[in-house]
Amino acid sequence: MNQPLVLTVLFGWTIFWKGRALWESAQQKHLTWFIILLVVNTMGLLEIAYIFYFNRWDMGSSKLLVFLEKKFKPSKKT
Repeated sequence: MNQPLVLTVLFGWTIFWKGRALWESAQQKHLTWFIILLVVNTMGLLEIAYIFYFNRWDMGSSKLLVFLEKKFKPSKKT
């Protein structure tokens, strides 16, 4: 297998999706998403999820954090 070719294709794939997701998050003024997408490298998976799913919600910087708190907050067992 030609490793430089695989790395080049993977790099191109990642750059394309990261660029598109960063562009859309900047256009929607989703600062938290912009920072997450800029820092975290998931080879395009998080970027694709943002483009096709998360950016359709009305989530500003603080709204995303509130959503995540509600979604992943441990339930109280009585």
